[in-house]
Amino acid sequence: MYPQPYIDYLVHFHGDRDYFECHEILEEYWKETERKKIWVGLIQLAVSLYHQRRNNYGGAYRMLKSAISILEQELEDVSRLGLNHHSLFLILKERLSLIEKNQAYKSLYLPIEDETLLTLCMNRSSEKNIIWWSNSDLTNTMLVNNRHTLRDRSDVIAERQLNLLKKQNNRLC
Repeated sequence: MYPQPYIDYLVHFHGDRDYFECHEILEEYWKETERKKIWVGLIQLAVSLYHQRRNNYGGAYRMLKSAISILEQELEDVSRLGLNHHSLFLILKERLSLIEKNQAYKSLYLPIEDETLLTLCMNRSSEKNIIWWSNSDLTNTMLVNNRHTLRDRSDVIAERQLNLLKKQNNRLC
């Protein structure tokens, strides 16, 4: 019913609060599937919280504003993914307002309304030895600091270069 990467995203989102890992999991899934916009919205939500936790309020604001815009366009998919879309947008718009005021990060909880999804997430969390529904450990430097600078981005760079070459070749034709 729910893709495993989405469940893993929710486990990290509500468990160890590893928003970087949330981004990685869904980006990989997005690349392997039909590239639905809903996944981009959820990726941007995680990236926004990653930035807010690092006090990068400009980046957090831009990402969350874009995430809200995408998720508002994908209401049917938001509901299909077991989230209460009314509560979700209230939560996200309140967070956007806090980010705009440079308010410090606080853990955010997505309004999961499907009990089956909740059970799947709690079981997966237990399998991964992650405490479900916990707050961010702001003393964990691997989560809070510049983790994005440590990853190997060679595949992303290669894909961007390939896309650029394709665009240039299309212009020449």
